[in-house]
Amino acid sequence: MGIDLGLLRELCSKTLETTDFSGLGRREEGKVRDSYVADDTRTIVVTDRVSAFDVVIGTLPLKGQVLNQVAAFWFERTKDIAPNHLIAVPDPTVSRVRECKPLPVEFVYRGYLTGSTSTSIWTAYERGDRSYCGHTLPEGMKRHEPLPEPLLTPTTKAAKGDHDAPASREELIERGLISEELFDSAAGICARLFAEGQRFAETRGLILVDTKYEIGVDESGELVVIDEIHTPDSSRYWYRDAYDRAMREGRNPEALDKEYVRHWLGDQGYKGDGEPPALPDEVRCEAARRYIEAYEQVTGLAFEPDTEEPLGRIRRNLELDDA
Repeated sequence: MGIDLGLLRELCSKTLETTDFSGLGRREEGKVRDSYVADDTRTIVVTDRVSAFDVVIGTLPLKGQVLNQVAAFWFERTKDIAPNHLIAVPDPTVSRVRECKPLPVEFVYRGYLTGSTSTSIWTAYERGDRSYCGHTLPEGMKRHEPLPEPLLTPTTKAAKGDHDAPASREELIERGLISEELFDSAAGICARLFAEGQRFAETRGLILVDTKYEIGVDESGELVVIDEIHTPDSSRYWYRDAYDRAMREGRNPEALDKEYVRHWLGDQGYKGDGEPPALPDEVRCEAARRYIEAYEQVTGLAFEPDTEEPLGRIRRNLELDDA
């Protein structure tokens, strides 16, 4: 298992950065995903774009394939816990899903006192805050320690280029963003998903540290898990053994997610404001290698990259006209 670094370097010039497929439906562009909506179906193309601090900062080779396939793995694994929107995966980077109306809240579950962004629970704790998204935090905790229990720390859902804002359940309901009933029903789904995610990650020698869920409402009014689930973009994973050593030695745990990219940006003095620095190819390759390692460690499967030119491959697999 693993990936040839020479291949990653070669693919740095062949990443899937943007799409524009006529005939698929109305195009919607997110930070990472390009979606095409037609009636009750959405076609999601997971590009190789990478975002940090809520800003798109470049592309990573094969990243879209990793995210799409990890999400498909988890959707299949958790379908008996909560319904999800996945219909089919017709291409390594494409998912066809049921169209749902997203709730205007992201449901973030945290198991550890960690993070590096300006809105992370560790950043708040380090500056002296002991109340976070409506939860009271104990004194005397250290960075990367387990929280007394997993905490739901929701955020508002910012537009592309803006920053999500942490908020408590009460604040979100008071502002009229979501009803009490909808929030609590969605929160219950997310609690069950996070518990299963943490349980399964332990069997793979990993810690599912934190994650975010997006929940939608389908045409029958049922709550459905949408977007992605437990991917290296939406989640933080640590190696269990490496975590224990890092805590003993006072180091940051080794992460299998885009925290590596965030740390590199932070070392350049970038925290999300202004123009981000360009990612060198060596950083892009190392980040891609970690994404692939995350896929293999989580799923137990060898990652099989498709190195064909992506736009042509997608057109063929989706049976689109060349026009």
